[in-house]
Amino acid sequence: MSGPAAGTAHAATSTDVVCLGESMVTFLPSQPGRLADVPSFGRGIGGAESNVACALAAAGHRAAWVGRVGADGFGDHLVETIASYGVDTSAVRRDPVRPTGIYFRTATDRGTDTHEVAYYRAGSAASAMSPENVPYEDLLAGRILHLSGITAALSADCLALLRDLTAPRPGRPLVSFDVNHRPHLWRGGEADASVLLELARRCDLVFVGEDEAEEAWGIVGAEAIRAALPEPAVVVVKRGSAGATVFSGATVFSGLRPGPRSSNAGEAEDAAAADGAGAGPDTVTLVPALRVDVVAAVGAGDAFAAGFLSATLRGLPVRERVRHGHLMAAAVLTVPGDLTDPPARDHADRLAALDDDAWGRLRLGPGWTAADRAPEEVRTP
Repeated sequence: MSGPAAGTAHAATSTDVVCLGESMVTFLPSQPGRLADVPSFGRGIGGAESNVACALAAAGHRAAWVGRVGADGFGDHLVETIASYGVDTSAVRRDPVRPTGIYFRTATDRGTDTHEVAYYRAGSAASAMSPENVPYEDLLAGRILHLSGITAALSADCLALLRDLTAPRPGRPLVSFDVNHRPHLWRGGEADASVLLELARRCDLVFVGEDEAEEAWGIVGAEAIRAALPEPAVVVVKRGSAGATVFSGATVFSGLRPGPRSSNAGEAEDAAAADGAGAGPDTVTLVPALRVDVVAAVGAGDAFAAGFLSATLRGLPVRERVRHGHLMAAAVLTVPGDLTDPPARDHADRLAALDDDAWGRLRLGPGWTAADRAPEEVRTP
């Protein structure tokens, strides 16, 4: 059997969220234009799961990132940069043969026809992750394990790893899954749409964009997406500028057990299921998006997931969970790169607590996270 022995339950943890996935060095253009015309690039980092870990750590949570990088300078840069956000990188493995992935992108919005991305990740160290070479004791030690569909697309071994991690097992942490459909990563082998649907249905909390559900599965509308994903306790349907719709089971609002799990296997299972599906119909929560003066639309989905997970860890009501997701996304949308410092917790809490009219009037622009003002003043003209 791959991974840990059946029935293994880890006694205690000081980690809130463990994120597994590939992180790459990204080269950001010094000016707009085609890749062929950009004269120079600045170096940064990019990776859906490591972005989530960095945002959570910056927000004060105990986050760990598990991945595989090359024994090269780019690998050093990734590990050091991610650790600088306060993320635990002790479980990251170095591959002596395969390189760290890198990519270049243009400055335009990812959703436009002029956006270009050049990936150099084929055969990367991360693509060699498998059930045989990742540290399961670290992956399963957190209160939440966060995964994404990007990892499943990297290789057959990576897909086998995600299938194993999403399989039912005693003491499994709450498994969060961001669908992150990236058609260009899937070349041959199993159909990406069916694989992503299979994995999502095995998880506890699923993030999926309304647009990607239509592209991948031909499913239109939030209700139809929930019908296709009946098993997860929580399904968060991201609807772009329209906001987000959350479908949650009857017991979802209990939140996660604070602090380390008990060594008792039964209590460990209970902690993993604290946000599990409950009997009875869904609660459906619609939360409008914020108006944001966008600088760059890269990394917003990862930031939204981090904000939602942060509020979930704190046991906040579902409306506040979504609002914290929107606020975390707004922080990233108003800077050029994938990562930025989130708003201070008390600042975000004040904004998340606004009434619907005040929330609808907010408009956030560059620098808003540093504002030490009353909530109604945190907007641009």
